[in-house]
Amino acid sequence: MAIPEKARRGRGWASGPAPMDQDSLTRGGAGPGWSVATALSLPGMCPGFPASRMDRSVVRIGTRASPLALWQAEHVRAELLSRNPGLAVELVSMTTAGDRHLDTPLQLVGGKGLFVKEIETALLAGEVDLAVHSMKDVPSVQPEGLELAVILEREDVRDVLVSNHYQAPSGLPAGARVGSSSLRRRAQLLHQFPHLDVRDLRGNVATRLRHLDGGGWDAIILAAAGLLRLGLAERIAGYLSIEDSLPAVGQGAIGIEIRAEDSATRRLVHPLSHHPTEWCVRAERAMNRILGGDCRLPVAALARWKGESMEMEGRVASADGLRLLTARATGDDPDTLGQTVADCLLAQGAGQIIQEIHQA
Repeated sequence: MAIPEKARRGRGWASGPAPMDQDSLTRGGAGPGWSVATALSLPGMCPGFPASRMDRSVVRIGTRASPLALWQAEHVRAELLSRNPGLAVELVSMTTAGDRHLDTPLQLVGGKGLFVKEIETALLAGEVDLAVHSMKDVPSVQPEGLELAVILEREDVRDVLVSNHYQAPSGLPAGARVGSSSLRRRAQLLHQFPHLDVRDLRGNVATRLRHLDGGGWDAIILAAAGLLRLGLAERIAGYLSIEDSLPAVGQGAIGIEIRAEDSATRRLVHPLSHHPTEWCVRAERAMNRILGGDCRLPVAALARWKGESMEMEGRVASADGLRLLTARATGDDPDTLGQTVADCLLAQGAGQIIQEIHQA
């Protein structure tokens, strides 16, 4: 697959990893094994760090405390250690607002950055040196003083059906109860399958699986990436097509956030960047930024490389799924591509739908 050299190299950097096969929906592998321990370290220092950086004995990674978030942070830790064997790395886990309010639908909790604010606050305060996030949880605008330094290679972007009895939404009977924490998934599912009873179901992956297995739910919808990373592929009953459920902005990608002035940490994490993924996620986030969307809203986007250009689709849906707006465009500049798709959606009335949801 011919991906432009500028996308291979990223933001003017001297080199980048080999491009991924963008014809495949699977991005990368499940990564190394992980431990639930919240503080892991090895003795030693990172060679080549300036004296000011070497005065700090441990590189501290801020992360949510959920098993999936810890897997992602441990994956980043393992990648850093594979390149810097003498580095000491510690995971610092935190509980975010999105984790605390599990009895309330996300769209009603209010505020942006529900799953990252506390971690970003610790990063700005110097309590951690970098933060590892699921990119779908990261607001489209960074707080002043912070930057997204790296986006790793993407996992499978699709949503999946998890059920003990059914393999696809089309096979679910009328009135079947389907659980999801995402208004985006709910709206798209209702648009395609209005006979379903789609309800809010929150909690980490294990909690939602327990709800399903305990009865009362016919199926739940989750991100493929989370199940694959946690070694739970056997729970996937079926993959939802991109046509039925366009992913969230940044879904399947892991991002590393740092303080903007911390050049030493930027150099440390730079080799982990996967530039083709970064460009696609940048295009999706550009669209979301213009729309004013966040993880609470039924906004979806997916950019993929086709030859030397990216093809991107964006969607905005009403909460009930009755209205579903779609826009597509092709381009080789992520910001321009995101702008083009956002403008097309706004021309169709996306702003009104988003305003209605905010006011509900």
